[in-house]
Amino acid sequence: MVELDAPLAPLTTLRLGGPARRLVTATTDDEVVAAVREADAAGEPLLVLGGGSNLVIGDAGFPGTVLRIATEGFALDGTVLELAAGEVWADAVTRTVEHGLAGIEFLAGIPGSAGATPVQNVGAYGQDVAQSITEVVAYDRRDDRVVTLSNAECAFSYRHSRFKADPDRYVVLRVRFALEDNAGLSTPVRYAETARHLGVEQGEPVKLADAHGAVLRLRSGKGMVLDPADHDTWSAGSFFTNPVLSAEQYAAFLALTAGRELTAPAYPAPDGCTKTSAAWLIDRAGFGKGYGSGPATLSTKHTLALTNRGAATAEDLLALAREIRDGVRAAFGVELVNEPVMVGVTL
Repeated sequence: MVELDAPLAPLTTLRLGGPARRLVTATTDDEVVAAVREADAAGEPLLVLGGGSNLVIGDAGFPGTVLRIATEGFALDGTVLELAAGEVWADAVTRTVEHGLAGIEFLAGIPGSAGATPVQNVGAYGQDVAQSITEVVAYDRRDDRVVTLSNAECAFSYRHSRFKADPDRYVVLRVRFALEDNAGLSTPVRYAETARHLGVEQGEPVKLADAHGAVLRLRSGKGMVLDPADHDTWSAGSFFTNPVLSAEQYAAFLALTAGRELTAPAYPAPDGCTKTSAAWLIDRAGFGKGYGSGPATLSTKHTLALTNRGAATAEDLLALAREIRDGVRAAFGVELVNEPVMVGVTL
């Protein structure tokens, strides 16, 4: 299906942004590939849209073709799962739990499509998709062919991947996972907040349904489960990634926070780095829950979510994001990096 001058805001969880010059909705892999080839042959800008949950589209909209991937497919063979890119991620997670399979149960309630999960290496509550993805089937725009990339070839890292590093090359078509049959139990509970909520020690497994339900309750309490009636959920989820500081940066940060008698969360990261909490930094820099007086504010439930209170523009949201980013830099010398993809705008 092709639409001209099509509104994009209703297709995003932020409900922001201008129209697409041309919107193509594809329901099969062949339609996806054909639409990409057509846009590339015409030299036209292309934006691939899934669930619209990790996207900030500028108020001017998109001057080319927006390809909305609406493919369907949930195929389970033992513990091997294959999802079409257009499958609703939260629904797919629920179905794996209902089948008694572990591996993505702590990723419950995350909005968006299955095809977007490897791009961002989606993760939450101590679990990310890189731990269970075995292969990603994608259309390679550079070589004009469908390819299958192994987990190693996807080059996953914290909220990053080969697909995110080279956004104009690959269009994800299918994602394959290796799940676990743990006799109805989850993978070990890795996240302290989840363990406390479940009343267990970190490292223990729990019943799959309990893990799934706990995550949904935790996410709902933070406005991170979509609800059209709740403006706290009109967001792109966590707007900033948790900063990963080098040893030198972390030493400077410790010296600064020690002088104020502040103790920030700290987690070991690769290459001798330390990951700290963006939410902690935002809150301690003076931006508490609900901060802002305009049409875009911080969520009243979670300081990491920037929300549209109903009449915000993309520029309203970005102005708030810049204020928070600059405030954290001034207070702690740490540069926050946006997690959502920016289309036609920059932070």
